[in-house]
Amino acid sequence: MVQKSKKPPVTKIDDPVAPKRRGRPRAYEPEVALGKALDLFRKDGFAATSLDDLSAATGMNRPSLYGAFGDKRELFIKSYRRYRDDARNAMGDIFRNELPVRKRLERIYAVALDIYLSGESGPRGCFTVMTAASEAVHDPDIRAMVLEGFVELDRAFAACFRVAKEKGELPESADPVVLAQLASATIHTIAIRARAQTPRKELEAIVKGALDVMLGAAK
Repeated sequence: MVQKSKKPPVTKIDDPVAPKRRGRPRAYEPEVALGKALDLFRKDGFAATSLDDLSAATGMNRPSLYGAFGDKRELFIKSYRRYRDDARNAMGDIFRNELPVRKRLERIYAVALDIYLSGESGPRGCFTVMTAASEAVHDPDIRAMVLEGFVELDRAFAACFRVAKEKGELPESADPVVLAQLASATIHTIAIRARAQTPRKELEAIVKGALDVMLGAAK
């Protein structure tokens, strides 16, 4: 018995053909991803943070990271800029506010401590002092950013002391530049001690003692 061959099914040319689905890249928000990278760099530093760590933290694969931020060094620099911008925004109004000099400085240091003591896994200190300064040793671009940050802070403090001097809160013999350097040195000290998990009350006592010296020595 001869078996009849089956005819192939007829396909109508006007039948709608379902379009092939293509995988969509994972959506992400650059500023959110940059904030995650910043947190990781602040916690672990540059050398100890791998691209796999950054990928896991941001939810982005390596090609996406490269496409959005460049290589690891570029991402570190962008994270540091973000940190600087955030700190400037947090403190800028206080630096410009013409409160009595002691009140103004107390508020500046209080905000600094809020920043330095933050972190889900423990205090992270200052990105400039604790993280960027280490990379500044061998990277001229990062070194320039760190030095620029130091100068910016010195100038902001000097402006505070200059206004206080003009208002008669400080004597004519007071040197705003020298006082600004002492004020910046206090900022760096509490940043380092905060990273070492010194309790906030002890850090506040250091600030109070420093202000007593700075403002007392200026009288």
